[in-house]
Formats: sequence, structure tokens, C-alpha cells
Amino acid sequence: MGACLGACSLLSCASCLCGSAPCILCGCCPSSPNSTVTRLIFTAFLFLGVLVSVIMLSPGVESQLYKLPWVCEEGAGTSIILQGHIDCGSLLGHRAVYRMCFATAAFFFLFTLLMICVRSSRDPRAAIQNGFWFFKFLILVGITVGAFYIPDGSFSDVWFYFGVVGSFLFILIQLVLFIDFAHSWNQRWLGKAEECDSRAWYAGLFFFTLLFYTLSIAAVTLLFIYYTQPGTCYEGKIFIGLNLTLCVCVSIVAVLPKVQDAQPNSGLLQASVITLYTMFVTWLALSSVPDQKCNPHLLTRFSNETVLAGPDGYETHWWDAPNIVGLIIFILCTLFIGLRSSDHRQVNNLMQTEECPSALEAPQQQQVVVGQGRAFDNEQDGVTYSYSFFHFCLVLASLHIMMTLTNWYRPGETRKMISTWTAVWVKICASWAGLCLYLWTLVAPLLLPNRDFS
Repeated sequence: MGACLGACSLLSCASCLCGSAPCILCGCCPSSPNSTVTRLIFTAFLFLGVLVSVIMLSPGVESQLYKLPWVCEEGAGTSIILQGHIDCGSLLGHRAVYRMCFATAAFFFLFTLLMICVRSSRDPRAAIQNGFWFFKFLILVGITVGAFYIPDGSFSDVWFYFGVVGSFLFILIQLVLFIDFAHSWNQRWLGKAEECDSRAWYAGLFFFTLLFYTLSIAAVTLLFIYYTQPGTCYEGKIFIGLNLTLCVCVSIVAVLPKVQDAQPNSGLLQASVITLYTMFVTWLALSSVPDQKCNPHLLTRFSNETVLAGPDGYETHWWDAPNIVGLIIFILCTLFIGLRSSDHRQVNNLMQTEECPSALEAPQQQQVVVGQGRAFDNEQDGVTYSYSFFHFCLVLASLHIMMTLTNWYRPGETRKMISTWTAVWVKICASWAGLCLYLWTLVAPLLLPNRDFS
């Protein structure tokens, strides 16, 4: 009897995996919009790929895979002897990350093309978007297995440049999310301060603004101490000084009287968040400088990884501070993409999402499902987000995490993983583009007075 009940339970789970998003939620879970559940599950697929990539980079897994006969063979069994700062096991790890992220990017790009111009859940393709999870998982596994059969050749070099472009775009998306988060934060706390007639909310805004600017100043000081040297490292000095100057300029523009009149919710809180994020991207850029004198992370990596290819005695240290912080921010921003619709119409237009439903509309949608622990279809009249654009964002996220996990290192002709100036310039240009984007949000209402930027 117990076996029969267990078999029935498994069959019910299998039917849910082949069904729609409402079936995924258990009875103890709160009722949620169908669109939110779907985005969370797709995001979980991406995080699963990230987890596999991290495991493939761990030294213990590399040492075990090194024992396989095909790991250090090329072509017709020719042995690869790696001379320099990286061993065969670590190279295998980066090969695995490239292929795993290629698989996730290809998976989401397939859905990007498939879901173009889906307008509502009545479209037959919406059922594919919101259901058939077991088959989607099989497709992802199949693409992953096929990716590991891709011949080396020029794959890593070509895919590196795809990663550079995708990561650049995802950094800009991160900045848009940070700008929107700061705007919403400032607007809500100002609203609460006016409703409650309390100065505590103003004090809170002042505290966090001061905290972010203090952290930014500390970051600039540390960047000058650790990433510059007297008489050299001119590029780093220029990057830090220029970004600091630009951050000061946008902070001044944010509090100009004309800007305040056009955008009453604009203030130093948003500018402080953008300043801190710009310093973070500058740190990422300087940690990719290929000059050991100007990059303490590079010196540490080389001193710990100067070993020949061999099964014994090697150790890799790719998880330094920039990678850890970058991975945390990546996870938070990816969850934001999967969970949140903005309160601002301009951000929703850019991110291809609808405005958050009002507090009066949501209870009406949930009346028929409350207490059932199931997702309800909130897209019968129109989708709440662009299916295609959402998957495209996950494509960019796959490319960004690939570059983050591999430290933006490019496979060289000598089969070493080498740091390049390409990574430095991409990150610096992304910081400049982000500052220009934020500056445009400040001055656009003044330059285009006939358009509504509320």
C-alpha cells in the first residue's frame, strides 16, 4: 500500500512538472501571480547552471577530472604540457564554465526567439512559457551535454568576445535596476515622512546617503593605495580620478534647483547609490589590469598558481574579493529581474514590464485562489512583462556570470588564461555609460519639456 501511494505521489509530481506554473506551488505556499512563479523558475534554471559552473571550478573536482585520460589530451592523443601560471585542471575548469554558460545562454536565447510578440496568456506559446518544466529541463540538459562536445579550436576565443559584449550590457542593466531602486526608496520614504509628519524618515535618508558617500570615499582611497604606484600605473590614476570627478558632477546636478523643480523626488540618495556602484565597477576594472605592479590580485594569483600541469600538488585561488562581491550583486540583480516590476513607467518601458498592480486590483485577482497555495493567471488581458526580453536578460546574465567566474581571463595561444586590457576598457566604459545614463535621467525633463517623465 505504501509503495502504491508513493508511486501515485511521484506521478502527481511528474504531471506538475509537465504542466503549468500553478502546479509547481505546494499547498503551504502563498498564492502568487503566474508571471512571478514562471520568472522564478527560469531564474532557478540559471542559478542551477551557475552552481554547476562553480562546482566545476572547485580544485577538488578538477583534481578528480584530471585523472580521466581525455582531460589533458588534444587531437589524436597528443599530451598538452602547460608551462606557466596555470595547470591543466584549472584550464579544464574554465573550459567547463565556458561550455556551461554557453548552454544556458543558448537555452534562454531559444526562448527569446520563441516568445517574440506574445501578448497575453491566450497565446498558445504562453502555455510553453508557463509550463512543461520537465521537458524544458531535459532541453537544458541536452544542450549542456552537446556543449561539452564542441571542439576547442577557436570556440573559447570567439565566445570570450560574446561574453564581453553581453557582460557590458548586463552591467548597464544592473545600473538601471540600482537607479530605479534608489528612486523608489527615496520616493517611498519621503511619502512616509509627509504622511506621518515625522523627521525620522528624513534622518534615515540622510544616514544612508552619508553612509554611501563615506563608503565611496573610502573606496577611492583604497583604490589609490592598492592599485596605483608612484611613477607608474597612470591608467589606474586616470580612471579613478575621472570617475571620481564624474560622480561629483552628477551629484551636483542632482540637487540643482531646476532639476529639483522638474523632478521633486531626485536627490542625493540616488546619486550616492550611483557613486558607490561606479566605484565598484572601477574596482572590477582595476582588478583586471594585466600589469602586476598595478594589480595586487594578479600578483597573488600568479604567486599561488605557478605550477606545471600535473595531478599532484596544485592549488587554484580564483575566488578573490572582486569575484565574490560581483557574484553577490549578480544574484541580487537577477532576482530583481525575476521578481520586481517598477513603480516608474520609464523604467518599465525600458525593461519591457508593466506597472505594479494597484492594491485594489490584486485582491480581486486572488479571491478565487486564496488559501489554495496555487498561482493564478494574471495575464489573460495582457502579459505583465515581455517574455522575449526577460529571456534576453537571462542570456546577458549567463554571459556576465561566465566572465565573472573566469575572472575575465581570455584563453591565450599558449593555453594560459591571461588578463587583458579588453576587460579593463569594457568595465570602465560601462561605468561611463552608466553615469551618462543617470545624468540623462536628471536632465531629460529639462531638455524635453513636452514629454512626461513622471
